[in-house]
Amino acid sequence: MITRHLLAALVAGVMAGILMTVVQQARVVPLILHAEEYEDKQAPAGDMTQHGASMSSMSMGQMDNQSSPATLSTPATGVAPAAEAAPAAESHAHHMGEHEEGGILFGLSRFAATLGANLVAAGGYALLLMAVSLLLGKPVTVGNGLAWGACGWLAVQFLPALGLPPELPGFPAADLASRQIWWVATIVLSVGGIGLIAFRDELAARIIGLLMILSPHVWGAPQPPTIETAVPAVLASEFAVAALGAALVMWLSLGLILGYLNARMEKVAR
Repeated sequence: MITRHLLAALVAGVMAGILMTVVQQARVVPLILHAEEYEDKQAPAGDMTQHGASMSSMSMGQMDNQSSPATLSTPATGVAPAAEAAPAAESHAHHMGEHEEGGILFGLSRFAATLGANLVAAGGYALLLMAVSLLLGKPVTVGNGLAWGACGWLAVQFLPALGLPPELPGFPAADLASRQIWWVATIVLSVGGIGLIAFRDELAARIIGLLMILSPHVWGAPQPPTIETAVPAVLASEFAVAALGAALVMWLSLGLILGYLNARMEKVAR
């Protein structure tokens, strides 16, 4: 029984991770490449090696968890919308190719590193989703798979992003440790709050759940010492929407695929 659940979670994670990578390559990566052009204008010529290393972690971290502060993971006038950002990727191709010749992470290209990170992240989320559903006695099915996925996206992506939105390269950020603590606390409280609202009928429990969800935002997320940046605000807004949208695709597909696989495995078991 446990083996079947683990297999279903891993398969769902692989499929959801691939879908997320496809969406990111179409909508998120062009915005990152566009933002890098503004960052390059600020960086000294001798800092290109450091820049390439920072971008490898940025691309992986943002693809894995678009709102995670550990990798922050957030369009000003005259900036093209996301649909027109793709040419920036083409003009930047030679520059990025120099970084990718030797690989940006363990010899992997940017795309391969991002795909690998997405597969690991989606697989981990699938295992957590399966574990929570089994502990609560509420199995993930085709009928409720989208609801499970939506709750996961709210708790892990959207609610933390209200305080720490996905950030483009070149954006100022608060202290990393402070962001990590706030981000983890927000996810824990959000998961608990959503659980109380979704699975308890008592009014008091639902009020407590709502207070748990709101508490980290009332406290406030860590803020950077300055908000000055060369990256246009409209580009950052487009990136935040695209990043959260890609994560939503991953979570919804994760819940739906997991529910479908659970149903198929139950039929086989019978």
